[in-house]
Amino acid sequence: MFRKGYIIRDQQAIYYMTFTIVGWIDVFSRKSYRDIFIESLKYCQQHKGLHLHAYVMMSNHIHLIVSVDEGSSISDFVRDCKKFTAKRILDDIENSTIESRKAWMLHEFKYYASRHSRNEKYQLWAHDNHFVELSSPAFTQQKIDYIHQNPVRAGLVYRAEDYVYSSASNYAGIDQIIDVDCLF
Repeated sequence: MFRKGYIIRDQQAIYYMTFTIVGWIDVFSRKSYRDIFIESLKYCQQHKGLHLHAYVMMSNHIHLIVSVDEGSSISDFVRDCKKFTAKRILDDIENSTIESRKAWMLHEFKYYASRHSRNEKYQLWAHDNHFVELSSPAFTQQKIDYIHQNPVRAGLVYRAEDYVYSSASNYAGIDQIIDVDCLF
């Protein structure tokens, strides 16, 4: 069966990528689930050769600009990050006594899992990854600006650097929750 997707041709290039929750479910409206993803990024920075250049975490999707050390691969990062965060977030939802959306979310995740043979029980992340190799400084700056303006366009903040789950604060030189290797 042919699947439309994006191919990572150069594992050492810098990539813009989007991870989306199935059905655009607002998983990341809860801090505890956002923190799991941030924890995973930090682990990958420390142990998997990940260089995080820009990011924004919205309620149902995440934009990243990343590269990896020589000997590491973008594909491995995507696989490992999605696998780890899916397991942790789904376990947290399944075992939660306070998640008001628990039954509905698990029903939705089960529905999406049933549509793909490679899923066992639940599916958190959409399978259609979106990767774009950043080939020029101008194109890279355009993607960084797009990422940082996402919460502004969504009406969550007036200034990009005020959004906690974004690298805009890193680029502005103010407090941040994760280290970022700024490109400019």
